Amino acid sequence: MKAAFTLAVLVLASSTVAASAVEIAPHRALYAMTLGSAKSNSGIIGARGTMVYEWGETCDGWTVQQRYRLRMQYAEDGEVEISSNYVTWEAKDGLRYRFNERKLRNGEVDEEIRGVARLDGPGKGGVAEFSRPSVSRLDLAPGTIFPTRHTIELIERAMAGDQFLARHVFDGSGGENAVEITAAIASDPNSPAKSGAKSPLLQRPSWRVRLAFFPAGSTSERPEYELGMRLHDNGVSADMVLDYSDFTIKARLDEIEALPKPSC
Repeated sequence: MKAAFTLAVLVLASSTVAASAVEIAPHRALYAMTLGSAKSNSGIIGARGTMVYEWGETCDGWTVQQRYRLRMQYAEDGEVEISSNYVTWEAKDGLRYRFNERKLRNGEVDEEIRGVARLDGPGKGGVAEFSRPSVSRLDLAPGTIFPTRHTIELIERAMAGDQFLARHVFDGSGGENAVEITAAIASDPNSPAKSGAKSPLLQRPSWRVRLAFFPAGSTSERPEYELGMRLHDNGVSADMVLDYSDFTIKARLDEIEALPKPSC
C-alpha cells in the first residue's frame, strides 16, 4: 500500500508560500484506519490500523512526518502487517525538497527510499537525486511541484471558488517521477467534518476534495487510486477515504493538536 495520505496528506496565485493568503496550522493528527468496502475479487476481508500525521513549520520550510501501521486480512493468505515512516522537508519557496521513506511488511524491510530534489525556479524543471535504494537521478519536468506547494495551491483554488486543478507532483515515494494529480473540489465550505475529534483547528472553512493519482507516464484514463477528504483552509484533513477500486480504506480523525510555530 502506498503512503498516499501525504497532503500531504496530502496543489496559484503566488509562486511562494510566503506570499500566499493561506495560513497553514502546524498540527499533529491521529487517524483510525478501517476497511470501508471490498469487492469479492479483492480477496480482502478486513483492515485496521492507525496513522499519525505531523505537519510542522520551521523558519525556512515545512516538515511532514507520516507514520502508519495497517493490518490487512486476506481470505486466503491471512493477516499482513504493513507499516511506513515517511519524513519530508520542503522549502517555503517550493524549490527544495528532502524525503525519506521506510516501509515494513510483517516486520521486514520492504522498501527504503531517500533523496533530495530541487527546481530551477517557479514553473521550471529540476532534478531528483536518490541515495537509496540505489544512487540514481531523475529529471523533473517544467511545472512539477512538491507536496506542500500542491496542498497550498489546492486550498487557494478552493478559496477562489474553482472546482478543478491538475498538477504534476513529486513526493519521492516509490522512487517514481512526478505523478499527475487531478483534483475535484466541491463548493460546500460550511459542511462540517464527521470526525471524532473536537478542536478549534476544525472550526474552519473546508471543502470536499477528491484527488485522482495517475502514475508518471501513464496514458490510462483510470487513476491508480483516488483519495477523498475534507480539506480545511488551514491544511487539516478529515474524513479521508483511499479508493483502490477493488477496496477502500477509511481514515477517521480521532485526535488533533496544534504544534508551535517557529520564532523567526
